[in-house]
Amino acid sequence: MSKTIKKANFWIRRRSHLPLIAICTLVVLVLFFNEDTSIALNMEYDKEINELTQEIEQCRDSAAYYRSQREALIHGEDNLEHLAREKFHMQRPSEDVYILK
Repeated sequence: MSKTIKKANFWIRRRSHLPLIAICTLVVLVLFFNEDTSIALNMEYDKEINELTQEIEQCRDSAAYYRSQREALIHGEDNLEHLAREKFHMQRPSEDVYILK
């Protein structure tokens, strides 16, 4: 019996990498094919997060621009007249207006 145990022990030591390979394969399968922890799904979520972060930054920039425009309109009458004339294509009788497209 001890000879059989020695042979089994020798065989297990020689093939000790097999359980490691089996465990690694199982982990990889779980990571790729499990719906909750899928790497592809996480990459998709990261991409969406980056896109939404960029959209937030663009909205903050445009909000700051419109906030500064509002402050300029509140504090200056010349700016108000200039904006109204530009937006509604109005002109004074002594002015020539050129519209570029």
